[in-house]
Amino acid sequence: FFKFSVNISILIVAVVIFLLVLHRNFLGLSDFLKRELSDSNPLGLQPIDFIPAAPQRLADERNDKEISVVIAASDERLGGAIAAMNSIYRHTRSNVVFHIVTMNDTVDHLRLWLSNTALKNLRYRILDFDPRVLDGKVQVDPQKADTLKPLTFARFYLPNLVPHAEKAIYVDDDIIVQDDILELYNTPLKPGHAAAFSDDCDSTTNKVAVRGAGNQYNYIGFLDYKKETIRKLAMKANTCSFNPGVFVANLTEWKLQNITKQLEKWMALNVAEELYSRTLAGSITTPPLLIVFYKQHSSIDPMWNVRHLGSSAGKRYSPQFVKAAKLLHWNGHFKPWGRTASYAEVWEKWYVPDPTGKFSLIRRHSEAYEAK
Repeated sequence: FFKFSVNISILIVAVVIFLLVLHRNFLGLSDFLKRELSDSNPLGLQPIDFIPAAPQRLADERNDKEISVVIAASDERLGGAIAAMNSIYRHTRSNVVFHIVTMNDTVDHLRLWLSNTALKNLRYRILDFDPRVLDGKVQVDPQKADTLKPLTFARFYLPNLVPHAEKAIYVDDDIIVQDDILELYNTPLKPGHAAAFSDDCDSTTNKVAVRGAGNQYNYIGFLDYKKETIRKLAMKANTCSFNPGVFVANLTEWKLQNITKQLEKWMALNVAEELYSRTLAGSITTPPLLIVFYKQHSSIDPMWNVRHLGSSAGKRYSPQFVKAAKLLHWNGHFKPWGRTASYAEVWEKWYVPDPTGKFSLIRRHSEAYEAK
């Protein structure tokens, strides 16, 4: 009887210890989740979706290498971001995780679009961008306040968007990928370079479509060289600019060099001194990048950013060239989901209809695409 009592006592003690350990682990997990959900990033970049686990079938079929792709998704251009992500996902076996930066009023629409269509197996995080982070850093014309697009500056904050990644790809929402994104991800960056861009002067795009386009593809097209602050930088005015709509970033180097703070510095200086060219050829996000990365960036294969499809220059491309391009970029006024744009039917192949019906195509085809 005594031996039986001892065994019961040992069993009871073991059960109590097990329950205490289980309770402690549960509390630890609870605290961890609370920290994750209440992580109020000082930049206002808050995760509002966790990455869903990939279905076992997809996990088996796709490579383990995780590729972080950052894309901004505004409500009025949401169809563009959807098509871009679909084209990337369908052309790779790599483990791509999309970090989708958007505003609060777009979240529900975006989540519904992703979960109720053929994109339901995408792995993604949705991040809320707080436009207040731009206070004092962007010159806003009261008569053109509605033209300011806060999400265009999300690329400045890459380490905050993907804090645990060593490398990331940023893409605009008006692109279509026609090859494996792993190749772009593997772009070699020189030591000390935090990013790789597609240069304008010597790109395939420039040679094919916009030769002789003038200084809008040089630094003088973006910066006001009459200003002393710009002149003191000793940057040659005819230096080739680059396109920041597609780039690969070494986030370790980005953080070491404090690139985000450097970009914010030049944004604030422009507000105070109006350093950008008055005949600015492109987005106001480009000038600070040109300054910070002056002769301090690597180059991506120009076929990974074949651009100007959103302008008249895009009409000069042959169907064969468009088919060979690894990434098509409809930068310019004409978007493939809106007004007439070159090769819009190529874009439409990757568009996934909006289950809510809010986003509709309001364009007409411009050219025939020969799928040979």
